[in-house]
Amino acid sequence: MFYSRNPQYRDPVGAVEAGTSIHFRITVARDQRCSGARLVVTADTGGSQTLGLFWCGMNGDAYEWWECHYTAPAAGLYFYEFYVDTWHGCLRLGRGFNGADVIDPKAPRWQLTVYEKGFTTPDWLAGGVMYQIFPDRFCCSGRQKQLVPADRTLRRDWGGEPWWKPNEKGEVTNSDYFGGDLRGIEQKLPYLKSLGVTCLYLNPIFEAHSNHRYNTANYARIDPLLGTEEDFRSLCASARKLGIRILLDGVFSHTGSDSVYFNREGRYPALGAYQSKDSPYYPWYSFRKWPDDYESWWGFVTLPNVNETNESYNEYINGESGIVPSWLRAGASGWRLDVADELPDAFLDNLRAAAKRQDPQAIILGEVWEDASTKSAYGQRRRYLLGRQLDSVMNYPFREAILGYLTGGDPSAMMERILTIVENYPPQVLRLLMNHIGTHDTERALTVLGGEPMGNRGREWQSTARLSPEQRQRGILLLRLAAVMQFTLPGVPCIYYGDEAGMEGYKDPFCRRCYPWGSENRELVECYRRLGAMRARCDCLREGRLEPFSVDGQVLSYFRTGEKDAIFCAVNRSDRPKTIYLPHEWHEAESLFGATLGANGELFLPPFGCTILHTPPAEAAAHVKPVRMAAAHGHTPADRTPHSPHRVKNRKK
Repeated sequence: MFYSRNPQYRDPVGAVEAGTSIHFRITVARDQRCSGARLVVTADTGGSQTLGLFWCGMNGDAYEWWECHYTAPAAGLYFYEFYVDTWHGCLRLGRGFNGADVIDPKAPRWQLTVYEKGFTTPDWLAGGVMYQIFPDRFCCSGRQKQLVPADRTLRRDWGGEPWWKPNEKGEVTNSDYFGGDLRGIEQKLPYLKSLGVTCLYLNPIFEAHSNHRYNTANYARIDPLLGTEEDFRSLCASARKLGIRILLDGVFSHTGSDSVYFNREGRYPALGAYQSKDSPYYPWYSFRKWPDDYESWWGFVTLPNVNETNESYNEYINGESGIVPSWLRAGASGWRLDVADELPDAFLDNLRAAAKRQDPQAIILGEVWEDASTKSAYGQRRRYLLGRQLDSVMNYPFREAILGYLTGGDPSAMMERILTIVENYPPQVLRLLMNHIGTHDTERALTVLGGEPMGNRGREWQSTARLSPEQRQRGILLLRLAAVMQFTLPGVPCIYYGDEAGMEGYKDPFCRRCYPWGSENRELVECYRRLGAMRARCDCLREGRLEPFSVDGQVLSYFRTGEKDAIFCAVNRSDRPKTIYLPHEWHEAESLFGATLGANGELFLPPFGCTILHTPPAEAAAHVKPVRMAAAHGHTPADRTPHSPHRVKNRKK
């Protein structure tokens, strides 16, 4: 038997630094009459290595240990499996549920992520709180805007419904603006500070001719509706005084067709690639037949793709005076990279190097929707997390796990998804994961939790869909639970602006409505404030390990354990009360949020209830080990190994 997440079987567990010797051990039933065992490790790039395991003693009276040590030859992705010679033939051990083994010739192999020696990530974001702002819809300072293009529609009805219907040409132009700006964000910094925010992630702020600004017109200029470079510098400086950093959105896989670089619409006086093959920007783009037939992002002709490996483009973005270091010098603390899986490895390597030369503590965070450690794009495995590209990624797998559990999914499957990410990602990446439950690209979390599934229904239906009072009440209760998980799982919680105020809405543009200043759900805002204060207090939430406790039925609970302290978190998604019992080491724990412990360690969770308990000495939590997840998924080593460390005493349902 083997359990990849238990150091008794594999030490160290999880991703490892290149050059690390890993101790593998399996335990075999004595009656199997094992005569030999082998570890087979296959590199993702090809080639495998077989290591013999040595008998190393008895494990109780009925089991025995076999072991070996393995060191990966270089940083990269590896997969491993075991073969055991027994009296009735050779058995293959592959990966089963929850990192445990299964005897199955077709079972998948375990993953081993080996990152480059010396790979570090910035310290300042660990343990913090992020907040995402869609700039046009957060706060308008009321200041007069200068040099605004005449073809923009400036709305005077803050909070009105965003335009979504196509124009007479059948185009959705996203050309209505509510006037949110950088000065407005600066005015709200005290509010953001009260939420415990330590990092603001801003959707694109550079000149672009749409309200979302993902069709960049000029990387070197702040969009005039948002303000000026002076306004940006002022925002960064004021935020830094409050302990808040600014993360910019870098859209480098494509530009707008209406840009100084392409200039299809002829807005700019200089020659763009669309206008002349002599334009300095012409080599940036790939024309099949100049000028009208060119490669574009997902076929949108308004978003021509760039060739990121073009020497001129790379120098413009990543050179000494390039866009990436220049805005860091202006006050930014890092970049979130739009569609990172569409950026070539060479470009990502260069971007990271450019940012770190300017500021070694700059963060490079990528948009990746899947497990970024195994992501393949354009026919090749990506190496985002091995040390030369990203510091971390947006954590869509956690979003799906949290919302899936709270909307009726199998809690064991949800926790397994979380633990797989924890196992596959380097720890320095894991601690900086952008843990969001909604963004500008998704439905609002409150709508997902309280409303009808959107399915394939279009914008006409979405525009009128609102939660009923009953749906909204249930959704808010579940959103509170989602936030508790978001703030206590490994990584950094990211609040999508207005989630804390109770905003709802389906997809773009309905998830991008204006922040409801003066009409917030104040109880929900206060809930987020308490969670922010809790994170600031608990050192274990910076990079403490995650250990499941009760993960079955309607309740999901776990520990986060660090060197200085530990927390216990429990969430009851059902509309009925639940009671669980904690080990005696936790009977004196302090309640930081939600339900409190009874005199005998019983924890009563009301319907849709939760708790976060805290204990200063890490030793108290170190005695607590995870129980098995759902029995429906089969046995785990806790069931099968006589002296398994994965047991919890005094647990009752």
